[in-house]
Amino acid sequence: MTPKLIDTTALETALDDFATARNWHQFHSPKNLAMALTGEVGELVEIFQWRTEEESWQVARQAETAEHVRQELADVALYLVRLASVLEVDLNQAIADKMVLNAQKYPPLSE
Repeated sequence: MTPKLIDTTALETALDDFATARNWHQFHSPKNLAMALTGEVGELVEIFQWRTEEESWQVARQAETAEHVRQELADVALYLVRLASVLEVDLNQAIADKMVLNAQKYPPLSE
């Protein structure tokens, strides 16, 4: 049995209810959701643009950027979960499988 690394069930339901209440299902095609996800990732990246490596470590702690970072991370997560739901992809299983593949591809460093 796959361990529960991430449980998006309640969020998937909330997002579906949100879309239903606004008649947005017509707009939530995989293509549109993937494009919206890309846009939100772009907005997150803009926060880091032109910052130094050191400054990038502080964006979530600085008053002028912390809330913006939180909102953009939330937007990315919301669109990702919605896209997985619309595509009927079990995000937990996909993540668990990918972690196994990554462990095989990138073995631990020898000591």
